[in-house]
Amino acid sequence: MSGSESRASRLPDGARTALLELGYSILAIIIAISIGAVLIVIFGYDVRTALASLFQGAFGSAYAISQTVLRTTPLVFAGLAVALAFRAGLFNIGAEGQLYWGALATAVAAIAMDGAPPMVAVGLPILAGALTGALWGSIPGILKARTGAHEVITSIMLNSIAVLGTTHVTSAYFKAPGAVDQTERIAATAEMPGILGSDISAGLLVGVVAIALFSWFLGKTSLGYDFRAVGLNASAAEYGGVRSSRIQVMAMSLGGAMAGIAGGMVVLSQISRFVANFSPGYGFTGIAVAVLGRGKPWGVLLAAFLFAVLETGGMSMQLFARIPSDLTTVIQGLVILLVAAPAALHALSRLRLRRRRDSDAG
Repeated sequence: MSGSESRASRLPDGARTALLELGYSILAIIIAISIGAVLIVIFGYDVRTALASLFQGAFGSAYAISQTVLRTTPLVFAGLAVALAFRAGLFNIGAEGQLYWGALATAVAAIAMDGAPPMVAVGLPILAGALTGALWGSIPGILKARTGAHEVITSIMLNSIAVLGTTHVTSAYFKAPGAVDQTERIAATAEMPGILGSDISAGLLVGVVAIALFSWFLGKTSLGYDFRAVGLNASAAEYGGVRSSRIQVMAMSLGGAMAGIAGGMVVLSQISRFVANFSPGYGFTGIAVAVLGRGKPWGVLLAAFLFAVLETGGMSMQLFARIPSDLTTVIQGLVILLVAAPAALHALSRLRLRRRRDSDAG
């Protein structure tokens, strides 16, 4: 046995699995970019210019790095919103609606913080967004626990209600002068500061702290064990004394809180106010981020960063390498497909197996 093999054999099973998954993801990204490069050549574009533009757009300057970090932050929280539900065996497809209510609550609270100390002016709006998102996320959780209503159906409907509802509430009660349905600009002290005075938003640090806390929660606490037990087999967890209905409501509420913070981060770091229909689909992208991250907190961080790199780099490819937007979208899709497809199939098979066990037990 070689030295590397002997060292690998001494790794814990969880660490070995994580390394294998990371290695597969890196390989899938390389394959996807290689296929994209072939497509670029076939359509008559300069592949070296295209890949250089991708790198420059994501990492080529302090501004590029700040934009990549800026786009990573809401995706981290949107991915957590979905991943936390995954761990309890639920599919939180309502992160988009939770994000909208969280963004509006954050903006309203931030406007009211004019003159407050910076820590309070930033912290209280984030808390307001989290609580509002949690409240909206708890609705499909309660319906699932009390009536058995499928969380996918209820959360899809709640998405539409949230987008239209926030627009109406903004227009009726918080609208700034002008034709656009938007609030006043938030207090300057409430805007998310940069890291060490740079243009890189400190919002990502908040995301890393949230990931560390949820990683500890899921792996080291008894309540986190209950989450994982319900996600694997709700009937067996009930037999072991776990109230699965309570866990389901908690999972959807916590997911809603993360989505609410995602919306709040967009308000505090990017647009400095709530604007109707502001989201390009952060909540839905969070589903792909969670799947790409294998439903694990640290995996969500890496997946969110990858999505942000593809977005900022893709815009640079269009601008400087003259790559059509459709082709950059195809390249982005290839990366997502090759990395996420095996994880998605594994998650779906586990979900079907869990439901089959639940039906057999019932």
